[in-house]
Amino acid sequence: MNTGLLKLIVKSLVVLILAAVAAGLIYWLVAASRWDWISKYYPLLFKGLWLTLLLWVLSCVFGMILAIPIGLVQVTGPRWLAAIARGFCTVIRGTPLLLQLWLIYYGLGSLFPQIALFYPEFRQDFMWLIRLDAFWYALLAFTLSFAGYEGEIMRGAFLSVPRGELEAARAFGMSPWKVLTRVWFPRAVRLVLPTLAGEVVLQLKATPLAMTVTVMDLAGVVRNRITQDTYIVYEPLMLLAVIYMCLTFVTVWAFGFLERSVPRKR
Repeated sequence: MNTGLLKLIVKSLVVLILAAVAAGLIYWLVAASRWDWISKYYPLLFKGLWLTLLLWVLSCVFGMILAIPIGLVQVTGPRWLAAIARGFCTVIRGTPLLLQLWLIYYGLGSLFPQIALFYPEFRQDFMWLIRLDAFWYALLAFTLSFAGYEGEIMRGAFLSVPRGELEAARAFGMSPWKVLTRVWFPRAVRLVLPTLAGEVVLQLKATPLAMTVTVMDLAGVVRNRITQDTYIVYEPLMLLAVIYMCLTFVTVWAFGFLERSVPRKR
């Protein structure tokens, strides 16, 4: 028998055996686990999923809006503003997200009640309930964190655009604003798309930190309600892992589709 054909048969058998073992383990985990709690807690799970998606999407959108000028100003100046932007990125990247979240929640969050002690009318406006909601502090912390990382990535993307393209655009008589919006920024975004996909996935995986400041996101519902009420540990965590994996798959697919849709420079 041909040696190449024999190797192919052996590899195929190994793959089939491993696939059968994996399928058996998954079936055993599903069949031997308790899933009756889902019918009772699915409203809380959907609410937690909604908060997770809201925190994830809003922090990425607002963070990217901040990251673009942070990255641009480090390239174009002025120097004092570029120094502030670099300092912001250094602080954000040099401290854990959990520490940033705690500083904002326990620091800024405790400031408003102190103000209300001296100014009672501070409690009367419609923003008071928003100031007490931990979700907004988590959103602020996640947004600043995403902006700090993406700001540095955007700086590299702006620097990676060939200077010849910018000079050619200026030679055609384009204004600085048109050069930025029609040449520089689109090319930088195209360069940064693969890295941006990874950062968005990392942002998704960081959202469970919000439960440490009482935000009842998906991880908070699983950890603080389902596990404590039912004393079931592994099944809720398995469901949580599957949901995060599905969201990650959709995100990676969407960015891959976006990369294929954006024309490449030949």
